[in-house]
Amino acid sequence: MTTVIKRRADAPAGFFEAEAAGLAWLASAGMPTAPVIRVEPGLIGLERIVEVTPTAREAQLFGQRLARMHAAGAASFGAPPDGWDGPLFIGDRRMPVADEATWGRFYARDRVLPFLEAARRAGTVTTAEARDVTSACDRIGAGEFDDGDGPARIHGDLWSGNVLWSKDGVRLIDPAAHGGHRETDLAMLALFGCPHLSQIQEGYQSVTPLRAGWRRRVPLHQLHPLAVHAAGHGRSYGLALHEAALAVLDL
Repeated sequence: MTTVIKRRADAPAGFFEAEAAGLAWLASAGMPTAPVIRVEPGLIGLERIVEVTPTAREAQLFGQRLARMHAAGAASFGAPPDGWDGPLFIGDRRMPVADEATWGRFYARDRVLPFLEAARRAGTVTTAEARDVTSACDRIGAGEFDDGDGPARIHGDLWSGNVLWSKDGVRLIDPAAHGGHRETDLAMLALFGCPHLSQIQEGYQSVTPLRAGWRRRVPLHQLHPLAVHAAGHGRSYGLALHEAALAVLDL
């Protein structure tokens, strides 16, 4: 067995421990993840996953597992993994922990607006664009898009780079795991592209059909990752965030 060691001398307290807790939480819901070999302040060791060419069949199976993982649920919207009472992170950025009974209030307040403010300070979002994003968040926070679903157990940073295709099927890495909305993980898979995305979606819907209009709501669920990227990765993401906000305002 080969181990991949990730180190950060400047890692915030709980940084790698949160990653390990998230991986364990997702795995406990039947989602294969990279096994954690060791974790300590400033370091995590993971079993190396040997990647293979993605196939449509494995994509469909991944979609089914993703649906079941989401169905395992969470204590609340914004809740951390069970048994973890430390901080949450997405990439290098701290992510608020919450305990909300409804999705919209949590999502606007804790997943979009904090990163919008960071993007505004970084100069990647203009004042006028920020107003539109805030207007979209006002509608979200008011519960306009709440659908009565309980909190899903989500990966939280499910872009294609965190989806590893092995000979034993997909394994996930680098979660920002928390209680969220099932459509958020699917929207992030679509944001940066993922092999056999349509088969993933088909597999998902064979287990848990998505509510009507889910494709139109993709920009709604992309506001969070776009705001995170706008905060640290340049003006192009600020423009994409604004475009997604306008799409939400048109819903």
